[in-house]
Amino acid sequence: MDASSALESQLRRLCRAAGLEPLRIEWLPAALSLRRFARIHTAGTTTVARVEAPEDPAGRPAGTAPEPPHEPIRALLERAGLPVPRRLGGDPTAGIDLLEDVGALSLQAASAALAPRARAELHREACELVPRIQTIAPAPGVAAFARSLDAALFAYKADLVARFGLAARGRDATPAEAALVHDTFAWIAAETAAAPQRLAHRDFQSSNLFVREGAPRGERLRMIDVQGALLAPPEYDLVCLLRDSYIELPEAEIAEHCAAMRPALPDAPDAESFARRFDLLTLTRKGKDHARFLYAARERGDERFLSYVPTTVRHLRRAAARASARDARVADLAALFHELPESPCAR
Repeated sequence: MDASSALESQLRRLCRAAGLEPLRIEWLPAALSLRRFARIHTAGTTTVARVEAPEDPAGRPAGTAPEPPHEPIRALLERAGLPVPRRLGGDPTAGIDLLEDVGALSLQAASAALAPRARAELHREACELVPRIQTIAPAPGVAAFARSLDAALFAYKADLVARFGLAARGRDATPAEAALVHDTFAWIAAETAAAPQRLAHRDFQSSNLFVREGAPRGERLRMIDVQGALLAPPEYDLVCLLRDSYIELPEAEIAEHCAAMRPALPDAPDAESFARRFDLLTLTRKGKDHARFLYAARERGDERFLSYVPTTVRHLRRAAARASARDARVADLAALFHELPESPCAR
């Protein structure tokens, strides 16, 4: 029996142990991580199997621990009333969870089909989850509260930008350009470290939020991919959502969401601090995303994400213009980001 057949047999056994009779296993398209997902069709319902895989070493800073398991952070969020899929069974030692199927309609797909007003309302509902996540207090045994958006993560993002992001210009970064990226990201790390540190999903974007059609407002969304949760400045999850590479929201709509959510956050940061950190975190988050898309194409031959490069570059340019007008320390990095082409090519 080959590895794939053995895995499917294991999934069938785990379903039966959970009281579910498997009829058909459908493997779902992979994302940037190497983790695998399967939709298991059972009598009258479907279940999703989440199967861990060895991590791509390029997905985290060298020398740091891998992401924690899906449990117990999922269970903590569930107890706090956050909309995460229920766990139905699995085998923790094998890295397999059987989860409630949240459906196939992501916020990314739903937004593309909605009129602007309906899309804005759905995004507001997603924004409203952020303060709820941030009110969760530290819990014993939950690794997320021992993890943070720290200097090592900013340095990792800087390395990706210098190696892969700047290469989109058609040439490798010079040593001086690479040093500039690292120095500026280190400065941003120090600036944002002074902010309140709250629990963050960390990858709170439209591909990780799913929509239940027909559900009432406040019950339409489900969050997935929560194992990467950590402590971060209060603006971080909003940056992930509103500066999403997969959906380009109008600037006026982003401003409206930020204005509504800022005072709703547990720390209610003042408007200037919020705006400043929002743009600085956009530079590092979108710089990393842009570089990861190019890395996937160049190193793995996976070009699926190149179509999101133009939106990502536009996010970077806008944030760079605002951040450099506010902080001269960012001006040289902003100039580099303004050189990035929107054309989705990878050297």
